[in-house]
Amino acid sequence: MPLLPPIGAEIPCSRLAINTPLRINDSLVTVDFRGGIKHRVDVNPNDPVNSVRLRTVGHKVSAELPETEGKSGGTVTIEQNDIDVDAESTLRVTQQFPPRFELREVTNFTMTIDHGEGEPLILTTRNPMVLVAQLTQFPPRGDLYQLEKPVELVDLEDETKVVAVIEKFPVKVGGL
Repeated sequence: MPLLPPIGAEIPCSRLAINTPLRINDSLVTVDFRGGIKHRVDVNPNDPVNSVRLRTVGHKVSAELPETEGKSGGTVTIEQNDIDVDAESTLRVTQQFPPRFELREVTNFTMTIDHGEGEPLILTTRNPMVLVAQLTQFPPRGDLYQLEKPVELVDLEDETKVVAVIEKFPVKVGGL
């Protein structure tokens, strides 16, 4: 029985990232992201026997912003930038029995911060977000993915200015 999912399969997974520290300008807030991601399985030409590439074909999570001194709450939404042309995410078999996998999920996205008044703030990733997970099955069922390093978000009009940083993204994926 093959351990890897079949080429061409589309795999939707729910996502829940509780207590995510998010720095916006100089304020640190903690938010709970909820949503999902969908991957399409592609051949990995670098290792077609033990791994597959996962092309992101849909990704959206959102969170409610807490109310702070004089500011109403609002929402933060993370959504896939564009079609994942260069699928960099990989799922690799690291052990046949019992099955073990390593997943490296690489995602570029846009973050929209909407306080409900005025224009929303729209940011994009300076470098892709990389999540890593050690799995015993795929699709995952409530497995925890960890952020490889903090994700810097920059203004679309000034990509040198870091406006927000996702410091950690402890996300449980699938089976929620």
